[in-house]
Amino acid sequence: MAPQPDTAEHPLWEQVAFVIERIRPAVQNDGGDIELVEITPQNAVRIRMHGACVGCPSASMTLRIGIERNLKDRVPGVTAVEAVE
Repeated sequence: MAPQPDTAEHPLWEQVAFVIERIRPAVQNDGGDIELVEITPQNAVRIRMHGACVGCPSASMTLRIGIERNLKDRVPGVTAVEAVE
């Protein structure tokens, strides 16, 4: 497992981006990609799916099980992960 950033020294955006960068290679191996779009004031992370992820029947499962679970486990304060168009 890659080292985690010290949450006391990194803003939420950097922590989320750090985790997404660790997830990205697995998504890219399947022909897709993910982009961090924004973090709402309620700490919901909004991402955009690209490539093979767009329209893929497994994209919602990847979002919930892969991305959301990783972010919630590794970044304190993340309340949800939402895909945007």
